[in-house]
Amino acid sequence: MAITLTEAAARHVRRYLERRGKGLGVRLGVKTTGCSGLAYKLEYVDEPQPEDVVFESHGVKVLTDPKSLAYIDGTELDYVREGLNEGFKFHNPNERDRCGCGESFRV
Repeated sequence: MAITLTEAAARHVRRYLERRGKGLGVRLGVKTTGCSGLAYKLEYVDEPQPEDVVFESHGVKVLTDPKSLAYIDGTELDYVREGLNEGFKFHNPNERDRCGCGESFRV
């Protein structure tokens, strides 16, 4: 499987990297936190790590570490606007439950 971006998410990342004037892509990972156990971690990447697994979607590189990949393999990252709010949404087929506040998930 892979980690993919929708066209909207790729467009947003490309725009941000252009404004920054540097960057390789985005890193998607997980961290232990919250009521359900895991939370997504998303950051822009300037330099890859030796252990990174790299995917490319709509011309944008998505990097992740092998440990996180076990939890997020098959995830599609979208960028949506809902009313006055906008941000990334994670469509993870491994997700079994999500806490009420939406901050963490369980696989």
